[in-house]
Order: sequence, then C-alpha cells, then structure tokens
Amino acid sequence: MVRIELPIEGMMISVMVNRHNVVQVFKEQQSVPIDEHDVHHFVVDLGHRKLRLNTEQLPANILAVAIDNAPWQWVEVPDTNEQKKGNWLGLAALGFKLFKSAKVVKAALIGASVAGYAWLFSWQFALMLVVCLVVHEYGHVRAMKYFGLKTKGFYLIPFVGGLAMSEDKMTTRWQDVVISLMGPAFGLFTSVLGVVLYYITGADIFAGVAVLSALLNLFNLLPILPLDGGHVLKSISFSMRSWVGLLACLGGLALGLWVSYAFGLMLLAFFIFIGSIEILLEWRSRHQTHLLPLDRYGQLVSAALYVLVAVGHIAVMWHFADSDNVILSLPVKILSS
Repeated sequence: MVRIELPIEGMMISVMVNRHNVVQVFKEQQSVPIDEHDVHHFVVDLGHRKLRLNTEQLPANILAVAIDNAPWQWVEVPDTNEQKKGNWLGLAALGFKLFKSAKVVKAALIGASVAGYAWLFSWQFALMLVVCLVVHEYGHVRAMKYFGLKTKGFYLIPFVGGLAMSEDKMTTRWQDVVISLMGPAFGLFTSVLGVVLYYITGADIFAGVAVLSALLNLFNLLPILPLDGGHVLKSISFSMRSWVGLLACLGGLALGLWVSYAFGLMLLAFFIFIGSIEILLEWRSRHQTHLLPLDRYGQLVSAALYVLVAVGHIAVMWHFADSDNVILSLPVKILSS
C-alpha cells in the first residue's frame, strides 16, 4: 500500500492505493467516503469540491486525478517493491550502524565471553571471571584518563582476556608504567574486597573471586610482552640503556616460552610472538622514540610499585593456601610447582 499526498486548495488530501485499487482517502487526517462510479472511476466529496480518481493505469504506477470537471492529471505512484526494497535497505543500514556502535560491540563481546566461559566451566565461574576482567581493564582506562588520554574504553575478547584502547599516544615511560600497573592494581582491590566479603558472609564465592582475581592479575604481571609486566619491564630497562632493555625483554620472552611449555599454554606462545615483534620495533626506533625515559628515581619507584602489586596478589593466594577447598588452594600449588 502506498500513500499519495495531494495538496488541494490549502487542504492535504491523502490517497491510499494498492497495486490495483483505491483503498482509502483522508482529508486532513479524516477519512472521507469514496463513491465508486465504475471499476476504474471514483469520486470523493471534499465539500465544495469533487475529487475524481481513475485507476485504469494504476498497474503501471500511474493514477489519474482531477478536480470537478478539470482535465485529468497523471500522478506517478511509487513502486511498492522499490519502497519495500528501500525499507529493507534502511533496516540494513540501521542494523549496520548499530553493529558499528562501540557500546553494542562491547556488550556483545561481554555476552559472548560469559557464554563461552560458561560453556567451558560454569555460569558462576564465567561471571566471576568476567567481573575480574572488567575491573582489570577499567583500571587501565582510568589511568589513561588520568593522564588526559582519549580512550575508546575496553573490549573483552572471549577466551583471550580484555583490551583497553586509547586514541592518543603516550608521551612518557612513566605513563606506560602507571597505565600498565593500574589494571593489576584495580584487580588487587577486587581480591581484597573478595577476602573481606568472604569473612563477613562466609560465602565461598567471594573467596573464589579473590583467588581468581589474584591469579589472573599475577599472570598479567609476568615480565613478558605484551602482558602488563612486560610493559613495566620494557619502560624501566629501556630507560637505562637500550641494550639493557633489549636483554631484559629477551629474558622475559625466554621466561614466557618456558612457562608456555611447562603449562601447555599455546595461546601464551602466540602472545610471546606478538611481544617479540614489539621488542624488535622498539629496538629499531630506540634513537627516534618520542617517549620521555624514566630517571633513576622513576625507575626505582616503578620497580617498587611492580613488586608491591605482585606481592599483594601473592599474599591473597597464600592466604587460602591451606584451604580445604581444592579450587582456593590451587593457585599456590601452581606457583610452587
């Protein structure tokens, strides 16, 4: 069905037609009766005027219109198929726009992460894991905003983790250190809060959140690029001498290869490959870098903060080392293996 608007002497007349006939006529949004003279000829009483309609050429998308006894005028009727096609194209464009919306993508990835982890483990574990990841990535984003960097927020990647994104580039090694450490630091807040809630409520779920958050964030503190600990190591070591930074980062990669082999973490091996490319690019551009290096005081403070956050997570896991719950005591067994 197609609507045709006819402005007649200050009135807006709407004629509703389908492929073969006139369906309804409206005068200023009010329906008016249609007088059918024959199969193709219709007359509509508009009060002081008569509207005549001829539908003989309607299958060809042409409607004949006349006022009183005036000659016929031919009005082109939009093709309903084209209109449907346009509607579908409009819906497709709207759907594509929604798909491109960052908020929709983030929500979809969070949902996919929960569903994926729930499929592998349980929905309780999936929710705990996603909460830990969200808090961790939020810490990175807050640090970026603290330094005045424009951010795109963070995205959760199913079976991989999360990624906080910035539109601006960092200008100092100190920014890299703080932004990298704020993820594990916010994770430490989650772990401590989990311990407190566990003793208040006695619910094992909070102890599980504390231990899981500690394990995830301690893993992120491994001095392996592109993990957070690798960025801290790179910023400190490349602020000393470039060759010291290269050797330190290569040592971190060697450690990462050993960890991935010992625990069968093939995904970590892929990350190490990405990290090796980052080290190579950093080494090649060491004389043209725009990043302001850390002075000796900044190096010491960065190292101290790194150790403090790491020790905090180890302390949380060690707190539950003697627990009768196998899951709660598992992280310390992994560390001591």
